[in-house]
Amino acid sequence: MVVQMELISKRYGRQAALRSVDFSGDAGTVVALLGANGAGKTTLLRIIATLTQQDRGRYHAFGVEAWPRRRSIRARLGYVGHRPFVYPELTCAENLHFFARLFELDDAVLVVDRALQHAGLADRAERPAISLSRGLLQRLDLARATLHNPGLLVLDEPDTGLDVAGRDLLRQLMRERAETGALVIFTSHALDFAIEASNRIVTLVNGEVAADEPSAAVTLSGLEATIHGLREAVSVA
Repeated sequence: MVVQMELISKRYGRQAALRSVDFSGDAGTVVALLGANGAGKTTLLRIIATLTQQDRGRYHAFGVEAWPRRRSIRARLGYVGHRPFVYPELTCAENLHFFARLFELDDAVLVVDRALQHAGLADRAERPAISLSRGLLQRLDLARATLHNPGLLVLDEPDTGLDVAGRDLLRQLMRERAETGALVIFTSHALDFAIEASNRIVTLVNGEVAADEPSAAVTLSGLEATIHGLREAVSVA
């Protein structure tokens, strides 16, 4: 099991972001973590990525307690958040070479060239990141996050700004990572894309797991009802 979480809770002041969440993920799986705004998706992803510590509960990644071993775990995971983590003044190639050095990758030139090709950025390798469109910047950030072949890939709305071709590349990238034995966890507001791109869907409502089922068993209408219907029911109650 790559990720094992038990009774995870997190509060921000008086607001409960997560309430006793149980979640696990195994190698070779693509998990879509879905829910309405404020459901707790980003908080859960940040805990998984060891960027935020839970208030209560247990979290193990790669078989060890995550927070005390967060530095070593981060070397084995890739993370894409709401803001691309690249240096705007550096070119696409320079950005990837920088991160290749941080991860002490062998054959960095070959790895970077392949990453640029895979992201559809080979013809823009010498362009500074600041000159890229939002969609191309997102592609560069995805290339950066997967450069070191992470065993855990955590993506917070990675399809933001991507066109149809970009979404196809993202879907392919996630599937390829899973096929090599990684666990991929992502969020998206595009529910149809989430169903297509994943093989398991976990739905959060008001900081709790409302559903956890195979993507093949999920319909778009049923997913919308879970996300919005249950949220309204909880709010009314």
